[in-house]
Amino acid sequence: MKIVSTFRDLDVYRLAREANREIFTATKTFPREERYALVDQIRRCSRATKALIAEAWGRRRYKSVFANKLDEALGEANEVLSWLDDAVDCEYIAAEQHEKMIKDWDSIAAKISRMIDRASDFCRYDSDMDYRSVTQETPIDLEFPPSED
Repeated sequence: MKIVSTFRDLDVYRLAREANREIFTATKTFPREERYALVDQIRRCSRATKALIAEAWGRRRYKSVFANKLDEALGEANEVLSWLDDAVDCEYIAAEQHEKMIKDWDSIAAKISRMIDRASDFCRYDSDMDYRSVTQETPIDLEFPPSED
């Protein structure tokens, strides 16, 4: 059984964090003229995906708000996919690197989608529950089915 005490314990958050680092490393080699266009956009989307997962965790008091924040994270993750296509089309990254990064971001998007589908598993307490006590004293037990990735 997977014990989740904070957003940092979520596999999807850890994967998004690692994928975000990979985006930052790859974009360091992009041409200077892309600094405020492609580089800025792809970095913002990858950061936003990770940050929205964390924000959703903090807003799980209300299932609809939790799902909404995850839906925003899903949109940002899909935007990263589009920017990665631009990067390979402009030959800023190799096809092999593009393929690996696409696979990583597809996996992140799939995990976010599953979290949205299972929002009730994350938002199990009444809206007047003090989540600070849940996080500190009684972690949430989550058991996920095997990933389709």
